[in-house]
Amino acid sequence: MSGHNKWSTIKQKKGKNDAARAKVFTKIGRELIVAIREGGSADPNVNSKLRDCIAKAKAANVPNDNIDRIIKKAASSNEGDNYESVTYEGYGPLGIAVIVEALTDNRNRTAGEVRHYFDKCGGNMGTPGCVGFMFSRKGVLVIEREELDKDEDTVMEDALEAGASDFEADDDIFTIYTEPDDFGAIREDLSNKGYVFASAEVEQVPSTYTKIDDEETQKKMQKMLDLFEDNDDIQNVWHNWEIE
Repeated sequence: MSGHNKWSTIKQKKGKNDAARAKVFTKIGRELIVAIREGGSADPNVNSKLRDCIAKAKAANVPNDNIDRIIKKAASSNEGDNYESVTYEGYGPLGIAVIVEALTDNRNRTAGEVRHYFDKCGGNMGTPGCVGFMFSRKGVLVIEREELDKDEDTVMEDALEAGASDFEADDDIFTIYTEPDDFGAIREDLSNKGYVFASAEVEQVPSTYTKIDDEETQKKMQKMLDLFEDNDDIQNVWHNWEIE
């Protein structure tokens, strides 16, 4: 995975305005609710899915008070019972591979909206599996260099000792990859050593990236991503567009 690509994406998220950040908080809140439902407990000590979701929320700068409020509300109600997880696959302009993950209470509505976004921006929604083979599900932990007082060798050694499967160092960040099942344990091990993450979640990591030089095509792809981001049902969008 290109660390430069990853860091560009994180910097974009960090620079969002208050309205956009509120939308991010809403989406992660929905993930917290579903994690409690699926994990059967509002206690992160016994619900690993909830524990991972809380880590993602904290990396996205969701305030602790918000997290606690959502967990208490979900634990005392049936909210979230009608959400289901749905994955869509398709192609952006110039055949860019796109995977869309959603939590929705209306599958038909969400499918129609996703299809419309693809069509509107010069792409098309495909069938399940059409691009999934181009991605691998991995735990991804991103650490900002400027937040650390440790050198690259120390970070790499700590990551590998914790059980990481791969490590990358770029100018601005360190990226640590894990197997999905090992993600939570490795994240906690590194957290206990004082590491703070700019991003912490299990992702769909592309095996190769597609670079777009045409400015008009770049605008179409960015428009598609913006439409996905503005939709509350859509939790994650993974793609193999190499962002400059």
